[in-house]
Amino acid sequence: MHTMAVIGTGLIGTSVALAATGQGVSVYLSDRNRAAARTAAALGAGRAEEPPEPVDLAVLAVPPSRIAEVLIAAQERGLARAYTDVASVKDGPERAVLARAPEPSRYVGGHPLAGRERSGPLAARAELFRGRPWALTPHRLTSRAALDRGLELAELCGAAPVVMRGREHDEVVALTSHVPHLLASVMAARLRDGPSGVPLLAGQGLRDVTRIAAGDPRLWSDILRSNAAAMAGVVKELRADLARVAAVLDVLADEGKFAEDDVLAEDHDEGHCQGVRTLEDLLARGVAGLAGLPRPGAGPPVAEAALRILVPDRPGELARLLGAVAALGIAVDDVAVEAAEESGLRVRVPVPSADAERIGAKLGADGWDRVPAESMPVG
Repeated sequence: MHTMAVIGTGLIGTSVALAATGQGVSVYLSDRNRAAARTAAALGAGRAEEPPEPVDLAVLAVPPSRIAEVLIAAQERGLARAYTDVASVKDGPERAVLARAPEPSRYVGGHPLAGRERSGPLAARAELFRGRPWALTPHRLTSRAALDRGLELAELCGAAPVVMRGREHDEVVALTSHVPHLLASVMAARLRDGPSGVPLLAGQGLRDVTRIAAGDPRLWSDILRSNAAAMAGVVKELRADLARVAAVLDVLADEGKFAEDDVLAEDHDEGHCQGVRTLEDLLARGVAGLAGLPRPGAGPPVAEAALRILVPDRPGELARLLGAVAALGIAVDDVAVEAAEESGLRVRVPVPSADAERIGAKLGADGWDRVPAESMPVG
């Protein structure tokens, strides 16, 4: 790819342009806000002008609701040989393109799954997409040439292309991106009416939960509206979970009120136990849900094995093991103490299956004893 046009010079569009110019591609920039295009150009993302001839690829970095209109205008003036976009909703724009675009075969939907809580060209980074998934959603008329250009763009930006259908994409991102953003905003909005001490005690957990709520409200309103159908089902399921939790918290909040009446106390104790089980089940399902996700920057999921190491129950020994594990390139956050046995602590160390024997041998050579599989408890 030698030439590219980027329409829309916000965070994503400018980051695409920076990555492309860094690979020697000549990039032409445009935006309804001319100051944004000129800012992107000043950052080295390309030239804020129309290309003198059709470019190899035009990237539409505009909100989902504008994809079809921008594509139609670009195709009518012959801007490019192929077109893609970076919007986070695919099915609606795809249907509009099929119904109205002059040359729908030249278009392939795209969505790089990367971003920041900041917006605008000044927040852009050439490395934003490195190692991140980049969804491509060819429709029934997409040409092989257009798909190839989309794949080339993803690889040029250092991303990992994933090809899927538009509707499937929207169902996935409703759960993994759009509803989480909505929940972050709901939680952050509660802070406005919280106790006066909130700023004094706000910790990293709160910041982790609410960080993405700082996104551009107008852009996110467009995204959520465009993917409302896929989001609705997820929100209803969350509502059911929260309703159960609210009922449990009401029961637990009444603890101690029935101590003087033995009959009522027995009923309350049963409700208390059931409530605790409900909370523990929800928390355990949360842990299980996270277990299926790759660690940040880890790329596609890999098959894992678990090494069980017996750590003497002496001060400093567990820290020494964690240091040895980190030196082997294993994330220490994933190491867990499974049980306390008479001879020490049984520690689970997850490792890639392909490296299990090598890592196990290395830890053994360093004096760490592995727990034989046959000695593990059953059930």
